[in-house]
Amino acid sequence: MRKDRKNYWHLLLFLELIEILTKFADINVNLKNNTVMKKQTMPVDGKFELMALPYAPDALAPVISADTIGFHHGKHLLAYVNNLNALLPESEFEGKALEEIVLKAEGGMLNNAGQILNHNLYFAQFMAPKADNAPTGRLAQAIDEAFGSFEAFKEAFAKAGATLFGSGWAWLSADADGKLVITQEPNAANPVQRGLDPLMTMDVWEHAYYLDYQNRRPDHLAALWNIIDWDVVASRYE
Repeated sequence: MRKDRKNYWHLLLFLELIEILTKFADINVNLKNNTVMKKQTMPVDGKFELMALPYAPDALAPVISADTIGFHHGKHLLAYVNNLNALLPESEFEGKALEEIVLKAEGGMLNNAGQILNHNLYFAQFMAPKADNAPTGRLAQAIDEAFGSFEAFKEAFAKAGATLFGSGWAWLSADADGKLVITQEPNAANPVQRGLDPLMTMDVWEHAYYLDYQNRRPDHLAALWNIIDWDVVASRYE
């Protein structure tokens, strides 16, 4: 009898432990999602808007021409914005943050939302060409720790962009512990779907470079280092 009672209490303690661990796991998931979605892009009056460029259309030349900016930002990105806005009414994502849609949606809703998020981060990270352009401070230190040196990072990142089959994105992101990682994301995918915090990206869809570089994707990637605004990237790492 005493043995049965002892086993009963052991079972209760075991079940309570499982409940505690389950709650702890849920808290970790919520904290992780809050970290990934710390900056949210909300619709205005129910609609997402085409982001305004923080520079003139010709400011990135000769790395990216004004013609490419006109097509890439003014036509391709605008199309994604219009497509998403047409899909939102009466859907479960109406009024939701762009980042939440990317995390939870599927099909055309995900594709268009993902491309808006990708392009917003992409276009906001550039500045006029600068020689010997490189990160400084905490971000530079994190790059050295993760990849060995800035040059080694550039080589690994360029390889990720050049070898991604078809269309997509190469990303520098941070995990929940602040460690930097490079990922290849096909089509409209974004690192937030992996639980990562996206910091910097290079677009390898052909419309991003074909007017200026034709099929020379590696040349385009090599030139982009001159226009990365590392202050913007560092602000995303804070």
